[in-house]
Amino acid sequence: MRALLVIDYTEDFIAHDGALTVGAPGQAVEQKITETIETFHKANDFVVFAVDVHDEGDIYHPETKLFPPHNLRGTKGRDLYGRVGELYEEIKGSANVYFMDKTRYSAFVGTDLDVKLRERGITEVHLVGDVTDICVLHTAVYAYSLGYELVVYKDAVASFDAAGHEWALGHFENALGAKVL
Repeated sequence: MRALLVIDYTEDFIAHDGALTVGAPGQAVEQKITETIETFHKANDFVVFAVDVHDEGDIYHPETKLFPPHNLRGTKGRDLYGRVGELYEEIKGSANVYFMDKTRYSAFVGTDLDVKLRERGITEVHLVGDVTDICVLHTAVYAYSLGYELVVYKDAVASFDAAGHEWALGHFENALGAKVL
């Protein structure tokens, strides 16, 4: 059994005026992400939208020292971006679609994601979204540590750091045994 994790494809990370935008590289992968979501949804595979959330003024969150405020709870910046957001609105009532908040880079840390996957018998996790070398990477490392097989779609992940993006793609394959398609 397999699941698709759509990581952090939000206005703040993708839109030109997003608070911590990947910008054009993130926009360039929108069609591939959308097609992948549609494929998984039609196959009745589990589709998870794992979305970064922060609280304004949270001085205890480690990202506060590293990045400007982004994906703040209750703001437009946290909305899913473009066609991915529209598609989510169309399918969100389906039993195989799950939207979850995450407060750390990995979609597994501090969430019920592992439970949701295991109760469905899922052994293979497919990853799309952003940022390749931050949240996608940390989610992949944690999934690997939990024993999941990994598939990463190189044309459906993006970063604001081209070198970091390329390094992460190699790391997925060479250190985590992921299939990079």
